[in-house]
Amino acid sequence: MELFDRLERRELERAVLVHVDFHNEADREEVDELYELVESAGAEICTLVTTKRSHPDPKYFIGKGKAEEIKDAVELFDADVVIVNHALTPAQERNLSDYLECQVLDRIGLILDIFAQRARSHEGKLQVELAQLKRMATRLVRGWSHLDRQGGIGARGPGETQLETDRRLVQGRIKQLEAKIEKVRKQRDLGRRSRKRSELPTVTIVGYTNAGKSTLFNYLTSAGVYAEDRLFATLDSTLRKVRLPGAGEVIFADTVGFIRHIPHDLVTAFRSTLEETREASLLIHLIDAADPHREEKIADVVEVIAEVGAQDVPQLMIFNKIDALEPSMEPKVDYDEDGYTPKRVWISAKEGQGIELMMDAVASFFKGRFYTVELVLDVTAGKQRAQLYQLGTILEEGFDEQGNSLFKMSLTEQEWNTIKEWPQFIKAEVLEEQESSEGNLELTAL
Repeated sequence: MELFDRLERRELERAVLVHVDFHNEADREEVDELYELVESAGAEICTLVTTKRSHPDPKYFIGKGKAEEIKDAVELFDADVVIVNHALTPAQERNLSDYLECQVLDRIGLILDIFAQRARSHEGKLQVELAQLKRMATRLVRGWSHLDRQGGIGARGPGETQLETDRRLVQGRIKQLEAKIEKVRKQRDLGRRSRKRSELPTVTIVGYTNAGKSTLFNYLTSAGVYAEDRLFATLDSTLRKVRLPGAGEVIFADTVGFIRHIPHDLVTAFRSTLEETREASLLIHLIDAADPHREEKIADVVEVIAEVGAQDVPQLMIFNKIDALEPSMEPKVDYDEDGYTPKRVWISAKEGQGIELMMDAVASFFKGRFYTVELVLDVTAGKQRAQLYQLGTILEEGFDEQGNSLFKMSLTEQEWNTIKEWPQFIKAEVLEEQESSEGNLELTAL
C-alpha cells in the first residue's frame, strides 16, 4: 500500500475551503481555480470561508477568530478536511489541524494529492512520491511532538525512537527515489542525444493546465493520451514522430500542465519531464482562448518556462477552444511585424478547426531546402532500405541486375544530411535542389 494512497476515501471526503484575500487583484480567479482543483481531486465542497488580511497569522495563518468560524463550519457540515488556498508552514498546518480537530491540507498538498491520482507512468509516480516525501520530511513531527523533548540517558522514550525511525525511513526512500529519477533523467538524455544525432527537431506543447494540450496532441498523433476537461488530467510526457507539410519529420512532446504558484519542489521533482521543454527546438504555447483570465495565465506559463530555463526557446502561441468563444470565430493566423513569421494561430483542437493552419505555421519554423536524390543501396543493406521508407517521399524505386535497391526520393535538408554518408550506399547523388513544397501530414508512433 502506497504511503499517500487516499483515493478510496477521497471520493467521499467533504471539504471546507478557506481563502484569504491579501489584496490580490486576481482574487476571484484564484477562488475559481481552488474550486476546480478540489473538484479535480474528487472531494465534495461544503462551503467556502473567506477573510481579508494584510499578512498571514504566524500561528494559524488565518487568525484565531476566523479559525473558530472554520471550526463551526467543520462541525456543521461534518467535514473531513479543511483545504486552505495558500501555502502553509508545517507549524501553521499542525496548529490549525490540532485546533480544528480535522485534517488540514494547503494548496501544495492539494496539488500533490491530485498528482498522486493522475500519475500513470513509472516515472510520473516516482516524481510524485519524491515531492510528497520531501514535503512529509518537513512535517514529520505530528503524533510524536509531545515526546520530542524526551532524551538523554534513561529517558529515550519510544516516541522519539519511532520518530527518528520514521525520519530515517523517509530520508532513505527519498535517496532511493532520487537515484531512480536520476537514472530516468540519464535515459531521457540519451534519447534526446539520439534525436539530435538524427537531426530531428522537437516541438514541445506547453500551457496552463486544462488548456487542451492532450486533446491537441491526440488529434495530431492519435497517441491515446488521457484527456479530460479538468485540471491536471495528464502528468506524463509523451513523444510522437510527425511529418510536417514541406518540412520533414519532427518529434512532438506533450508535457504536464503548468499552474500559478507552482511549488518549487514540484519543478525540481519533475525536472526530467520538464527538460523536454528546455531542450525543445520550438515551444507551442497552448492557450484557452475562451478563458476570461487567459492573459494572467499566459504570464504564469511564461514564468514557469523561465524557471525551467526554456525562456530562449522560440515560441508559437496557439489559441485553442475558439469554438467556445462568444461570438465564435473562424481559424486564423496572426503574423509578426514582418508579415511573414507566424505569431499566433487560432484553432479548436476538439473540433479539428485550424489544425492545418497550425501545422503550416509550425512547419515554417523548420522549412529549408528540399533535395531530389538518386540512391543505389547495397543488396545486403536490408535495415537501411527499411529506414528509407520512413524518410521523405519515394518518387521511384526498383532494382538493378545485381539486386541492389534503386531509389529516387524527395528529402528535406535534415533528412539528406542524416543519410548521405551511409557506407551502404553505392551511389548517393543530388539531382535537384528546391525550396520547400507543401505535403501531407503523416503520423508515426515512436
